[in-house]
Amino acid sequence: MSERILIIGSSGQIGTELVIELRRMYGDENVIASDIRPLSNHVMQTGPFETLDILDEQLLRKIIKKYKITQVYLLAALLSATAEQNIELGWRLNMRSHSHVLDLAKDGLINKIFWPSSIAVFGPTTPMENTPQYTIMEPNTVYGITKQAGERWSEYYYNKFGVDVRSLRYPGLIGWKSEPGGGTTDYAVNIFHKAITEGKYESFLLEDTALPMMYMPDAIRATIELMEAPQEKVKIRSSYNLAGISFTPKQIANEIKKHIPNFEISYNPDFRQKIADSWPSSINDLQAKMDWGWNLEYNLEKMTKDMMMNLMKKYKINE
Repeated sequence: MSERILIIGSSGQIGTELVIELRRMYGDENVIASDIRPLSNHVMQTGPFETLDILDEQLLRKIIKKYKITQVYLLAALLSATAEQNIELGWRLNMRSHSHVLDLAKDGLINKIFWPSSIAVFGPTTPMENTPQYTIMEPNTVYGITKQAGERWSEYYYNKFGVDVRSLRYPGLIGWKSEPGGGTTDYAVNIFHKAITEGKYESFLLEDTALPMMYMPDAIRATIELMEAPQEKVKIRSSYNLAGISFTPKQIANEIKKHIPNFEISYNPDFRQKIADSWPSSINDLQAKMDWGWNLEYNLEKMTKDMMMNLMKKYKINE
């Protein structure tokens, strides 16, 4: 039987690019995009789209049955900075959406789930350098708490009901195809847009705040490689550490200056600095490498070059 895939939260940073890549792999009609409101982009124009509020469990079940869905990628969530501003919605959306999808798999309606976790599961007591797969996890943000709870639920449903749920702890994600989505690491996307359009950027993080990041092509590839891996190779059912490239606002600014010499950066830290300070500065993802062969492709220099090239085209500017 051919796979039928539902992507929930398809207008976000990850969702947009996952839809495009999965449609290329499985065929446009076999990948159903969904979000809380209709989109006016490539995602809607190339294949099926359903308007879905993930908190509406009855509608979700109806869509699953209508398309005979076999896999769900659950990407709908309130991210770190946004969830701190709306605690109740952050908790409800991030937790209830996850339980709805886990129950669908438990009831035998779907075969496989991808659910993203995050480096936000770690906290100020976690070892900050080369953070191991198994370590102290005491998150102090709404987003981090929901992700840690979600990891425990995923593992429970796998052990108790045999639900094939797979997960990655994403670092900060950087891409040029969609707008930032309200995360603390989003400065590393904004900085490119501001550099090109205004020649300057005011960072809400201090210049020496190192955070793990990953370029979107690597993140999309990691996600699909994990989902395509044979079941016996997926040995961790909470969530896999995923390392990328760790850098500071100052380091990325210096890399951008190689392309825009007059670019200026200033620093005006806000509440997101405290969130960033509670997260690791680098991640150990040896387990992902050993279990299903993960390997990083983009370093800071290669990523910056690709971001600049694509955004210059987007803004119709000759570098």
